[in-house]
Amino acid sequence: MAIHTLNPLEDRRWIEFIGKHPNASIVHTPGWLAVLKQTYGYEPLVYTTTPEDSALRNGAVFCRVSSWLTGRRLVSLPFTDHCGLLVDRDHDYSELIVSLQAAAASEKLEYVEIRSLDTQETPVWSLSATFPLHTLDLQPSLDSLLRAAHKTAIQQAIRRAERERLSYEAGRSAALVNQFYRLLLLTRRRHRIPPQPLQWFTNLVTELGDRVTVRVASKDGRPVASIITLQWRDAVLYKYGCSDAAMHNLGGMAFLLWKTIQEAKETGANVLDFGRSDPDNAGLITFKDRWGARQTPLKYIRFSTRPLRSATDRYGARFVRSAFARMPDAMLAAAGRMLYKHIG
Repeated sequence: MAIHTLNPLEDRRWIEFIGKHPNASIVHTPGWLAVLKQTYGYEPLVYTTTPEDSALRNGAVFCRVSSWLTGRRLVSLPFTDHCGLLVDRDHDYSELIVSLQAAAASEKLEYVEIRSLDTQETPVWSLSATFPLHTLDLQPSLDSLLRAAHKTAIQQAIRRAERERLSYEAGRSAALVNQFYRLLLLTRRRHRIPPQPLQWFTNLVTELGDRVTVRVASKDGRPVASIITLQWRDAVLYKYGCSDAAMHNLGGMAFLLWKTIQEAKETGANVLDFGRSDPDNAGLITFKDRWGARQTPLKYIRFSTRPLRSATDRYGARFVRSAFARMPDAMLAAAGRMLYKHIG
């Protein structure tokens, strides 16, 4: 069977296909793919068994990443927790997998990586990483969801935020994005890693429009916590969160996520995807557990053409993380602009 490729930013069949496919998500949309291209220069492409003159019946979307630091590779998808291969028939899936292996050899790629909820290891595709993924069923009533959350860590934190009269604002304005980014700088410095470039977030708002919501909680006009969520159909994705550590006792993060849950239910959403967590980040995993979210393993698989350390290993070998904690804001942001295009 012949394998074909298409440009999902230009081929109208892609948007028609994902509009109908039940497993498509926000990261399959041309908007998300355009942000990857505009911010980092990653070229998106779709592999399919469908001929050029026919309506698509399957598709696996990837980005080409070319970096002098981390090599050349195909990834589905960079800076994405999980991206399903929209292939319903086992035979078509096998054909696509074989074609990806051939592409790795013919294009002299270092590897091809699939980040999907339904991937399986094979003799030639090996496990490259495993993360805990949390999802919360939003179908129960708000009262039931609140009762299921941890009494001290979540319920009391929300009540504390309400007693402190934290103000709440949601939208997509430049002012909200800038408030979010200032808190992101604080958070990333605390974690000793650089932030994503500001342009990434402004591009998200431009390309995804009302599918993006920036939420900010403030105390007496001072932002204390902020999150960014994405929505597609009946699923809300909690994508980014940041806060001022000096104001953690006010319960800002729990407050914002509770607002997100309330507003998600109003739109008819029935699942909140909390995203993946670093296995070493016990605090974040516990926080998500305390919402009553279900934890499942998210496995990435990789076909490698040569032995290769991961991008994060290379990144860590070249830069001392402790230096990020001491950088001025402008320098820390510049480090993010320079590095992130290499580590998707």
